[in-house]
Amino acid sequence: MDAHVQIARNRRFTLKSALLIYGDDASAFATIHNVRSDPDGAPYLSPGRPLTNAFLRKLAKGLGTELLPEFLPKCVLARSRDLIVWWTEAKYRLMFFGGSEEKVSDLNGHTYPHPPLVFKVCGRELFVRALSRNIRPTPTTRLKTAPYWNTHQNGEVCTGSMPIPVAWTLGSVFAWEEAYFRSEFTHAAGAVRLTKYAGGFRKLWMDLRDQPKHFPTRTLIDAEETLSEFIEGSEGR
Repeated sequence: MDAHVQIARNRRFTLKSALLIYGDDASAFATIHNVRSDPDGAPYLSPGRPLTNAFLRKLAKGLGTELLPEFLPKCVLARSRDLIVWWTEAKYRLMFFGGSEEKVSDLNGHTYPHPPLVFKVCGRELFVRALSRNIRPTPTTRLKTAPYWNTHQNGEVCTGSMPIPVAWTLGSVFAWEEAYFRSEFTHAAGAVRLTKYAGGFRKLWMDLRDQPKHFPTRTLIDAEETLSEFIEGSEGR
């Protein structure tokens, strides 16, 4: 039996070790075994030894999942191997509208006040929620639906032609945020209510266009989840 894997033209991976996992309904442990070959070339496992933290770090590095130390910007709320969550204070932003909705053409390219927001990047997907208060949220803070087109009920953004940042670091959060607001808002994503503002979505942004006022957070829709639930919603993705 030939125990090897060949990837591309200049790399040859040979079977070196195997992991065996033992357990019951309450606990588990694992051992690592070197792979040997008998005179006929058939592989077999040598006696096992307990796993070490050093081996697990080496394995994670080889799989490209090592999480390197990074400076934590004060806006970051949560960080794991698979996701980054951060918040941004209320501010004025330039917005672009496009698509086939002629009735919003007069909204395109103007500056608007925006509510404080929570962003989440999970893999290559972007999610956004809004906040009713302009302070750093806690795990129990109730989130609001982001008052933007291109955003689904669960907060996931339909990125369309939005340029996706290549870097997967904490420094890239600002690139994600900038890419989101530099893209065009083109359509309502699903049957989701975006605002309680009298007159609806278009009237809200028309009244806020180029106005030196705060976003009326009282018009935000309850997203029916806390920050903790928003973060935990990435589990199993």
